[in-house]
Amino acid sequence: MFTLAEPPVFTRLRDAHSVLIAGAGGGFDVFSGLPLGLALAEQGKRVHYANLSFVTVDRLPSPSRLLPGLAAVRPDTPGNDDYFPERTLATWLGRNGFTDTVYAFGKTGVVPLRAAYRRLVKDLDVDAIVLVDGGTDILMRGDEASLGTPEEDMTSLAAVAGVRVPTRLVASLGFGIDAYHGICHAQVLENLAALTREGHYLGALSIPRESREGALFLDAVAYANERTPLRPSIVQGSVASALHGRFGDAHFTERTGNSELFINPLMSMYFTVDLVGLAERSLYLSRLEGSESIWDVARRIADFRDELPFTRPRQAIPH
Repeated sequence: MFTLAEPPVFTRLRDAHSVLIAGAGGGFDVFSGLPLGLALAEQGKRVHYANLSFVTVDRLPSPSRLLPGLAAVRPDTPGNDDYFPERTLATWLGRNGFTDTVYAFGKTGVVPLRAAYRRLVKDLDVDAIVLVDGGTDILMRGDEASLGTPEEDMTSLAAVAGVRVPTRLVASLGFGIDAYHGICHAQVLENLAALTREGHYLGALSIPRESREGALFLDAVAYANERTPLRPSIVQGSVASALHGRFGDAHFTERTGNSELFINPLMSMYFTVDLVGLAERSLYLSRLEGSESIWDVARRIADFRDELPFTRPRQAIPH
């Protein structure tokens, strides 16, 4: 039973004791889950962070590797000094008094990624997983005008859909950011409406800038941008800009210099859904079963799109 006084995502997580917050799409996606994780830790839950990594996980030092495609990253884990989001978050967590381990998943297919999730669920006694997406790619069903960059997000969704834990949720942060990759956000809203009809939509909630979670998130994003000056996260930087109250074509990095931005308050809102319900709505997720590599995933998605008789026509939000 839900109530207006408590966001449904927290109602669903109320009985959880050990929660895994996992970045679905790689890069800095795990930072999108930081405010949720901080709020859950404040409630006394054990919170763990993981991320599908763009770092070559199996080349990390052997003490960090737990099995092929899974590593425990800490502030002293050797790696690329210019780009290592998992170590950046681990370092920030340690500097702020939190457990300084972030688990890194290899950029693989569904089979090895699911095995890595199952290992973490066992080792950490996880009873809830929250997949977080920086953007909205993970909410695409398959027949939209564009899927954005779906490979990593859908591999994560398919992998976790096959992991048995009591609670599995998805949280999307950064509404509007994926316009750069062709996402039609009217279709994002259409998908959320369908999930609402089917009882799988868990509502939206904002990150208050004045909250402890908001302040720490802004600090973490600023720290990550300082540590990654050549490749600051456009997604997290845009969310941070929205939290600061910036609006419209407000740039924080030269990486977006050739684009017209639309920073707005919706970017700092979580849209949350039941993971199993989202997976069941996908038109092609079952095709990813048995995939071993991310290239296999990409090929299967491309084949699915080529076979579609039509895609939903692009439309504008009329307000």
